[in-house]
Amino acid sequence: MDAFKDRLSQRAQDTGRPALAHQCRGRELTADESALAAALMEIYGTGTHDFAAVAAELARRGVVAPIAGGTGWSEESLGQELAAINAALDAAYAEHGYGA
Repeated sequence: MDAFKDRLSQRAQDTGRPALAHQCRGRELTADESALAAALMEIYGTGTHDFAAVAAELARRGVVAPIAGGTGWSEESLGQELAAINAALDAAYAEHGYGA
């Protein structure tokens, strides 16, 4: 149990702004970003943390890269994709701000 997250969620509902529970997002994730996040959580859950091995598993699963659009993952493309997604989310947060 994470008391901080629980309190943040409760506080978001107290203010009538449930989006505050995800205040770090300036926009919702795209379907491809959500699919990548789910795949990464599953892969990391197996104990695999090496970028090359993670990239190989993403390619084996046919996960579509949200920015590049392909399924040919490599260690380099994984790093580039994560950096690009992070930059896009940072830009959305900068534009839309707190609780967007």
